[in-house]
Amino acid sequence: MLPAATVEASLTFLLACTVKLTVLLASAYVIAFALRSRSSALRHHVWAIAILGSLLLPVFILLLPAWHSATLGTAAAALIPSHGAASNSVSPLVSSTTVDATTSWPIVSKFALVILLLWFVGFSLAFLRLVVGLARLAWVSVRSKPIFEDAWMREILDLSNTFKISRSVRLLECHSTLAMPLTCGLLRPIIILPAGAAQWPEDRRRIVLSHELAHIARHDWFLQICAELARSLYWFHPLVWLAATSLRHESERACDDAVLLSGVAACQYASQLLDLARTLENSGRAWSSALAIARPSNLERRFAAMLSSSINRRHLSVKAKFLIPLFALGVLVPLAALRLPAENLSGKVSGSIHDPSDTGVANATIIMSNHAANTIDMTTSDRDGNFSFKALPVGNYELQVVKPGFEAYRISEVALQSGHDFSRVIMLQLGSITERLQVTPDNSEKPTVAETTSGKPSRLRIGGSVEAAKITTKVQPLYPESAKSAGISGTVVLHAVIGMDGRPLSLHVMNGQIDPDLARSAVEAVSQWRYQPTLLNGDAIEVDTTIMVNFTLQP
Repeated sequence: MLPAATVEASLTFLLACTVKLTVLLASAYVIAFALRSRSSALRHHVWAIAILGSLLLPVFILLLPAWHSATLGTAAAALIPSHGAASNSVSPLVSSTTVDATTSWPIVSKFALVILLLWFVGFSLAFLRLVVGLARLAWVSVRSKPIFEDAWMREILDLSNTFKISRSVRLLECHSTLAMPLTCGLLRPIIILPAGAAQWPEDRRRIVLSHELAHIARHDWFLQICAELARSLYWFHPLVWLAATSLRHESERACDDAVLLSGVAACQYASQLLDLARTLENSGRAWSSALAIARPSNLERRFAAMLSSSINRRHLSVKAKFLIPLFALGVLVPLAALRLPAENLSGKVSGSIHDPSDTGVANATIIMSNHAANTIDMTTSDRDGNFSFKALPVGNYELQVVKPGFEAYRISEVALQSGHDFSRVIMLQLGSITERLQVTPDNSEKPTVAETTSGKPSRLRIGGSVEAAKITTKVQPLYPESAKSAGISGTVVLHAVIGMDGRPLSLHVMNGQIDPDLARSAVEAVSQWRYQPTLLNGDAIEVDTTIMVNFTLQP
């Protein structure tokens, strides 16, 4: 099963596409209604651009950079499932590289999965219907025989020049005498005629071929296939069904206008269409992938339109061919780039910073680094140690917590997912104290420098509640005579724990390859050192210490 975050993100994407598609198709409907007195070719062009835009919309959403608008985005806020706050469970210091994010309400993921399954079932059925229609159309085409009679070929050539068709058009005669003439194909278009069409009179032959060649010249079959694909993807959306139906109706009326503009009389054309509708079967209805000349569902309106002298029958102008797609692109691109509030693929990171006494650490710096996106987000903890990042883009982050006086805390990978909050209680450990001491043959001491400070170490308030230790008694190590005479030098690295009484505990030589005499001298001296205890919130605590004693023969 898919992860819950993937399911919810998919549903969010589907709902975002639905909202934007509604805006796109509603705009197309308003424009088509405003052009109701113009030609069918113009309205068909509007619906065709809207259908193509509906197919390109998901691709544009995925590819275009995000544009955020709270004003337009509120329209979809109620549709997108919201996520509850993450639980503030306490967890130990993280040493692994992967952190599991807390999940939102389980019911939301289940609801999202049900919705996606319903969409997939509807899409599968609608797409299967389209595939079956194409397969049946291919089967009929294979079983049909080509027509090569001179009269038909001359008619095809003459009308192809009239409609400016450069592609080769094939004429096929199927086995059924009652099949409706229809057109299909894009690069190699075909016109399928019923059996016995070779004996048609000249006027019917010219009318049928004119209508079907008008479909081919306008690429109507390709556009109708796009409409069927859109109807499969958005089977649940009523505006998509309206757009596909309007596209088919306007396609037929635009072809009727093209036939009438070619010189065919309206009465003669209407008579032939009526005769075809009465005598032939509407087999094209079963083939949603084909365009039939006389579908009864729209025939009455077509008769009224072709017999009316006031109808605008103009062809689509070159200016309209370019301006309408340009206008549609100007609407589609910002609409696809728009990120609705609930569509923002982001998550929240929050938590609290504590010291070893379980007290909140104020003013700690929290850094979220996204190396893939090359972004860095920073915030600081409040007086109680709480911090929060709101709406960070999804991705893999590195979390770091930095506070003077404490060891740096780091989680190398925080997988932030949409709608999932990352929350953690972080326990900072006290930083170790490093003392550097240089010993020369004359046993003189060079200035001591603490690693975390500059200059002579002193009692500094290096954190909101941590005070660094200060050496109160320091015994100078002696350079062993045996090492001096042998010309041996080196650095002894000691690890110790400063006890609550200020005494070094558990002295341990960390570099075992050092000369034993140098190590013995360093341990004997450091064991006599005394520190002012390290305080945490006013209480003495133990703290790790690293001491470097450098024995050098150079004064």
